[in-house]
Amino acid sequence: QVHLVESGGGLVQDGGSLRLSCAASGLVISNYPMGWFRQAPGKEREFVAAISWSGTRTYYADSVKGRFTVSRDIGKNTVYLQMNSLKPEDTAVYYCAANKYFRPPNGGSISDFNTWGQGTQVTVSS
Repeated sequence: QVHLVESGGGLVQDGGSLRLSCAASGLVISNYPMGWFRQAPGKEREFVAAISWSGTRTYYADSVKGRFTVSRDIGKNTVYLQMNSLKPEDTAVYYCAANKYFRPPNGGSISDFNTWGQGTQVTVSS
């Protein structure tokens, strides 16, 4: 059974930084695209960032490009989201997600993420 456990959320001031971690068990992250999503109060969950199963490609929502970086440590089977220059509009619950396809040749799509962690709260104060 796959488990994704996020950590690293918290309260930070406008312009600050946080690093989220997602420890995976039950799957090997080098075989699946891994992603980060977020959901703010009253809003739908939205895509934030993803890393391909090969680790050679990363993808970002326009709203976080240049500020957030997704990475991974295969030895720790952990995915990270480094968030810099945080803004109050980044406030949300952040979720780690695993793609349902093993090494998709086309990289997969956002709709293919079907396993989720419990989420970690990120609050950015102005």
